[in-house]
Amino acid sequence: MHLTSHPNLIKRSATFAKEVLLETLWPTRCAICDAPGEVICAGCMSALRYVDANRACPTCGAPYGQHQCTECNKTMLDATGLGRFPLDRMASALLADDAAVSVVRIFKDQGERRLALEMARIMSRFISPEWKHAQLAFIPATAKAKRRRGFDHAELLATELANASGMQLSCLLGRPSSSDQRAFDRRGRIRNMEGCIQVAPANGASMPDEVLVIDDVCTTGATLYAAAGALRQAGVRKVYGLTFAKVIAT
Repeated sequence: MHLTSHPNLIKRSATFAKEVLLETLWPTRCAICDAPGEVICAGCMSALRYVDANRACPTCGAPYGQHQCTECNKTMLDATGLGRFPLDRMASALLADDAAVSVVRIFKDQGERRLALEMARIMSRFISPEWKHAQLAFIPATAKAKRRRGFDHAELLATELANASGMQLSCLLGRPSSSDQRAFDRRGRIRNMEGCIQVAPANGASMPDEVLVIDDVCTTGATLYAAAGALRQAGVRKVYGLTFAKVIAT
């Protein structure tokens, strides 16, 4: 048998050789503790701080808001200019501590794309059975962020989550531009995102009845809120939200 007669075998062999070379030159390291071997090592994986669903707010997913939520109560919503909580329900998988933030940072800003699979596996455990009929949607990165990173982190994460959950992924949302959210307080973030999300189903498809919007980190929820508002205006009846990590409001 000659390798030249089996182009697929040649391609696989070349890919394997490249991976071996890259692993030799730049060994895979844990995104949390920097130990060589895995993108998240077993020890760090077991130490992740998951949100306890039994203690979380059943509406907004705030980690300690089951009985008296400090994030989606009327006073807080009024203070941020919201008449009601914008989503039908929301959940987050992890507390946004140093470990979770490190995973997100290395995934987005250092281009460790293999973390998308691990993040998706973690998030898939927090998909409520009542969301199973919803279509999965993501909020695209801005054109500037995509150019800087070389890929759309939100799309990759959503693709891996669709594979892990079996949910249908739909390209429903667009994001032409927005100012850097880090420059604003809680109310300012919500105002900054107003009108920044567009709804445009691919290939003229009809709008789904229910949508689950995903994101990497929920700080104030402004991006998800903007997506929910745009989807409702487009005719979506129920909008849910799911993030990899949740910043605890202070």
